[in-house]
Amino acid sequence: MKFTLRQLAYFIAAAETGSITLGSKRASISQPAISTAISHIERELDVQLFLRHHAQGLSLTPAGRTLLREAKQLLKQAEGLYCAAADVGHQMRGELSVGWFSTLAPIVMPELVQAFLKAFPDTQIRSQEGHQEGLLSKLREAQIELAITYDLQISDDMDFLPLATLPPYALFGAAHPFARERTVKLSQLAALPLVLLDLPMSREYFLALFIRERLEPNIAWSSAKFEVVRSMVANGLGYSLGNVRPRADVALDGRRLHRVALAGDQPPLRIGIATLKQLKKTRLAEVFERHCRELISEDYVPGMAPTATARRGRRGSRP
Repeated sequence: MKFTLRQLAYFIAAAETGSITLGSKRASISQPAISTAISHIERELDVQLFLRHHAQGLSLTPAGRTLLREAKQLLKQAEGLYCAAADVGHQMRGELSVGWFSTLAPIVMPELVQAFLKAFPDTQIRSQEGHQEGLLSKLREAQIELAITYDLQISDDMDFLPLATLPPYALFGAAHPFARERTVKLSQLAALPLVLLDLPMSREYFLALFIRERLEPNIAWSSAKFEVVRSMVANGLGYSLGNVRPRADVALDGRRLHRVALAGDQPPLRIGIATLKQLKKTRLAEVFERHCRELISEDYVPGMAPTATARRGRRGSRP
């Protein structure tokens, strides 16, 4: 190999900032050094990595996008050498990029990350939040190494490790006539105003629940923000459907919320870890994945209230 890891790092800085000037500032190196590194890599690989736009910076060519993904993976593997050496001495170090589904992040992430950093104080977690479509895209572009998300439309280029099952439920404000019921049927809800969590793939999942029963929901309101949906429901603007189960049964304005199980055999979502198959996991990613398996299970999900199944399971296990 006739180019260095440092030259690859300079290429990544320019590619991610879209500018020689900004790339040089990120890498703390001169602009000529960045330009020289890029030119050297292009000569060695006999490819054009960038399109140069006068006064408008750089944009990656198709070959450049491919190399960016591979270069980031190569640098991660190089960092893995340090992790492997540290692991021999029972230490772990390095930075891990983790994506979080936006509704899971405020509930699951804090406890999970805090426990990991306590166990491995020389590591860093760099977090990005988003909806399913965005997270899968970030995995393909190597912007994140793994994603804590749902099994929503996981394609063949992804691996998914399931950790816990989250059945759907109906969410009501305290004054709603169904708020005190043990279960409710979708047929009872279809004509009522629905406050829809409007995220890519999540939206399709919730609407498919009605389609399975040949029902058409009455979508009165929608929002891509989880807490907006909860506040609207708490204020009596309609009901909603959800899977994530915050321990706090109140909206941000303090009004009460009530979860009611959906009757029938409704397909659940599974929370788990999504990774890109072609991206070899670093040692740090493997350790974090093991940490998630230890903390998340059918009986316990950080930050969440237990499902009815989990509560029955715990009662049944008592002597």
